[in-house]
Formats: sequence, structure tokens, C-alpha cells
Amino acid sequence: MLKTRTIVHVSDAKVSNDPDDVLTTYSLGSCIAVCLYDPATHIGGMLHYQLPDSTQDQERAKTKPLMFADTGMKILVEKLMSMGANKKRMHIKIAGGAAMDTGPKGFDIGKRNHLAIRKILWKNGMFIDAEDVGGNSPRNMYMNMADGAVTVRSGGLEKTL
Repeated sequence: MLKTRTIVHVSDAKVSNDPDDVLTTYSLGSCIAVCLYDPATHIGGMLHYQLPDSTQDQERAKTKPLMFADTGMKILVEKLMSMGANKKRMHIKIAGGAAMDTGPKGFDIGKRNHLAIRKILWKNGMFIDAEDVGGNSPRNMYMNMADGAVTVRSGGLEKTL
């Protein structure tokens, strides 16, 4: 069966309940991608956010809420629940948060992004099942909607989370 690759861009989120879909995001540097998947309903989604906290730039958060961990996760979780997913059943896998040489020095955006998502999930009673974060190499992430399997590719290596 041919799979459909649905691309999740930077500051973007996609949801699906189509078993032939593979939610895909590329070039995760200091950004983080979050995969949420409800195995009972086969409903899942992926968010690719750039910054930890929308309060840093509330004007931008109004026009690009998916750019931020807090506003992006709220939108993604609400959308998945409106489709029939259950927050308590969600499998959560994240990747990214690398220390990239491209951004401003000393800001540790990758680390701050990682801390932000952990805090947001914890406040929602949700916990990360698997993660591939840190380091200094970009990653690509793929979530197979048929079973929720998440694969991360980085530096020619592939691992299943």
C-alpha cells in the first residue's frame, strides 16, 4: 500500500486519522516536533514549533500560534480531541531541540524548547513516551498513522522512538 507523506512545515501542525498517512517534518534543529497519537482511535498529529513561549511575542503569536510550544500544543490537543482522540491515551514522542550553530549564541533555544514542552505536557497530565533531543545535528521525523510508529533520521542513521 502506498503511503501519503503529509509535510508538517516549521511553525505548523497537521492531524490525521488516515492509516495511509505519514506525518513528516524535515530539518529539525533547535525546533521541536511533537507527535501525539491515540492508539485506540488511530488519530494523531504533529506540531513543529520554533520557540518555547508565546508571551515573548504576543503579536506574532496571534498570527502564527503554531510557532510557539504553548499556543501550538493547545491548538493541536484541542483539534485531536475534537476528532475523537482521548488526551489520557495519547502516546507522545518528541525530537529536535539541538544546539545549532546558526542561531544567536547563548540563547540555548533547543534546551528551552525541550523544557517548555515537558512543562506544558506535565501541566496537562501528559508524559513523553520517547524522545530524541539535543546534540547538534538536524533531524527528520516521521509518524506512521497506521500504528503511531515514529522514526527519526539524523546523520544517515535512523531510529524508531
